[in-house]
Amino acid sequence: MATADNSSIRKRSSCRPPLTGRLQTENRQFRGTGGISEENGSAGFAPAFMDAHDGRIYRSQFADGRAAPIHVLDALPEHLVSKSSATGEVIAVRDHLVSGFLRAGIFYTRTEAARAKDRQPHA
Repeated sequence: MATADNSSIRKRSSCRPPLTGRLQTENRQFRGTGGISEENGSAGFAPAFMDAHDGRIYRSQFADGRAAPIHVLDALPEHLVSKSSATGEVIAVRDHLVSGFLRAGIFYTRTEAARAKDRQPHA
């Protein structure tokens, strides 16, 4: 699992989690499947992103470095951001950025996380 170089990470002062249209669409599409943060955190999944070009994985985090419980774009490296507002808010990310989850050091796409959660023993 790779980590981002802190010198290239964008830092915003706000901890409000912006959602791009793509993340909003994915959340609607995967609701009820276990492929969103609210449904799989208890199974050990943590929201993350993967750069499909180089395979680097970035744990979702707030601008201050705290782990985020949902997908937020605050601390993504500049090279993954395709559009920002005048105040530095991420508006869009590169097409090759894949949202998913980390569990036990392994990256899962939303579909893979939903399938893995389905295979979890029920309490």
